[in-house]
Amino acid sequence: MAFNLKTKIWQTGALDWWGMINGDDIYLGSREFPLPPEEGDEWIVKSTGDQFRITDGEICLIGHQEPVKQEW
Repeated sequence: MAFNLKTKIWQTGALDWWGMINGDDIYLGSREFPLPPEEGDEWIVKSTGDQFRITDGEICLIGHQEPVKQEW
């Protein structure tokens, strides 16, 4: 169990974080992902707009918003 989380997480060679949430591989972000992840942390993945929170040692998908488009 990495970082004392109940959610299985891994990092790819491209330094992207992924997790197994409800039986699906979910992209958790790269620089947005909190290191070390702690109880109560929240973040938004810039490329997908997915919002996550760590609750009771599990990473939970709590919402979605439109991804921010970079103008440069």
